[in-house]
Amino acid sequence: MEKDRYIVIMAGGIGSRFWPYSRNSQPKQFLDVLGTGRTLLQMTYDRFMSVSRADRVFVVTNEQYGELVADQLPELSKDQILLEPERRNTAPCIAYAAYKIRKKDPNAVMVVTPADHTIFNENLFIESVNTASEGAREDKLITIGIKPNRPETGYGYIQYLNNDDAPVKQVKTFTEKPQLDLAKKFIESGDFVWNAGIFVWSVASIIKSFEENLPEISELFEEGNNVYYTDQEQAFVNKTYMHSKSISVDYGIMEKADNVYMVMGEFVWSDLGSWASLHEVRDKDEDNNVVEGNALLYDCKNSFVKGPGDKVMVLQDLDGYLVADFDDVLIVCKKDQDSKFREFFADVKSKKGEKFM
Repeated sequence: MEKDRYIVIMAGGIGSRFWPYSRNSQPKQFLDVLGTGRTLLQMTYDRFMSVSRADRVFVVTNEQYGELVADQLPELSKDQILLEPERRNTAPCIAYAAYKIRKKDPNAVMVVTPADHTIFNENLFIESVNTASEGAREDKLITIGIKPNRPETGYGYIQYLNNDDAPVKQVKTFTEKPQLDLAKKFIESGDFVWNAGIFVWSVASIIKSFEENLPEISELFEEGNNVYYTDQEQAFVNKTYMHSKSISVDYGIMEKADNVYMVMGEFVWSDLGSWASLHEVRDKDEDNNVVEGNALLYDCKNSFVKGPGDKVMVLQDLDGYLVADFDDVLIVCKKDQDSKFREFFADVKSKKGEKFM
């Protein structure tokens, strides 16, 4: 199975909810946020080496991060690092990878994954990927679902048909980031899972779905069949992205297609989309604090403290706060208010300048 299974890692985001740790020059996927000695991108690559090979891995990223990818994954050739000139969401990114892979191997099965997720119980994750890969050979577009443990409003939800014991279940509906009341109803119903944003499909099936549901994007990338793996590829891609609309694969394909299925993931998963999600997976003290750096805490709980080792930080009476001290930015705010981080990011950019981004 491994011989025709290709891994596509999406690594082009800027991680604004992780600012000021994640910066435009080095977003979170290129950082060792878990203190393992490997960045999130490298950990994602490592995760798939038991089910694929280095020459079957493609990383799609923004052109400004091409050298970062090459430095962190020297195993990849230039042809395996796909450079986007502009951010156009996930549909064009996946289309580019699919059409390029098809030229090399029309029988390929693609596993598409973000670069910035953390997965524990990796053996269970690989079981889910194997199950999905088998199902993908039957003209199915498969996403991996995660059983929810709380009414999270920052994730998408998948409703599936639970009418048999088959491991690959048909999807009924997708809902993006519901309000809290609706998220609670989803949890109570028992037939909704979180959308992990990890997809498995044959290259033939996803290209067919692009032709049916996003024909304008399909036509653009179809025109590149004669230039993929040549010196003209990048110029073609730069021109193509100028004409491509920005749309997610969830909205553009998964919500429209009638051959969408789900495999339940029994592993522990986090999308590491925010400081709050990083707090969940890091080791904590007896008061549920994560402390990185040289800090003394008094009557503090449920907080995340990050600072340089050469500066003593003394903090008192904080509950649920983020305190992060970097060379040019100090942030002190409520840790769990994810929507505020985009506001902070935008305001600092407009009022204080790009250099702080």
